[in-house]
Amino acid sequence: MLSICKSKGKKLHTRNIEVTTYAYDGQKIIVEGFLKDDRFQETHAITGEKFPSGAIHHMTIRLLVNCSTLLIENIDVDLISVPREVCRETIDCLAPIKGLTITKGFTAKVKKLAGGKKGCTHLVELILAMAPAAIQGFATYQSRKSSVFDPVRAKMILQFLVNTCHAWREDGPFVEMFKKKLTMK
Repeated sequence: MLSICKSKGKKLHTRNIEVTTYAYDGQKIIVEGFLKDDRFQETHAITGEKFPSGAIHHMTIRLLVNCSTLLIENIDVDLISVPREVCRETIDCLAPIKGLTITKGFTAKVKKLAGGKKGCTHLVELILAMAPAAIQGFATYQSRKSSVFDPVRAKMILQFLVNTCHAWREDGPFVEMFKKKLTMK
């Protein structure tokens, strides 16, 4: 295994992605994501342009998500800082995401609708990071109060989690437990 030691060199760049979920009303949540790239020194493009140190990308996406379906009901994008003014032309590139459900296949749909020359790679990266965080926020929202086993909710959990990781593999203990509870109802 490769061992990499912490560099003693000067910090060059950081990328931070933060996703927060908020209760909105009895049926919806707000999922807010920030992506920020900071450069810690002046850089020079091959064109001869100089870019100062500081924020090169700083953007926000806010989603209004329906908790009964995980449907994105609304989307808002803010481009706080971009490296070039032409980048601002992508502010509406995620508009086609409105109406999508956050479920299996979401990543492929987003890339098809807003990826490549249709949009901004940074906005696409941010919304793709937001989707699993939205599921976590949704789960937290739904689990705030103790409740009895709900087969509808259990099926929804299985729909989102089966085969997403080793712990939730189809033949694993968590999925088996849910399936047993569903057959007992």
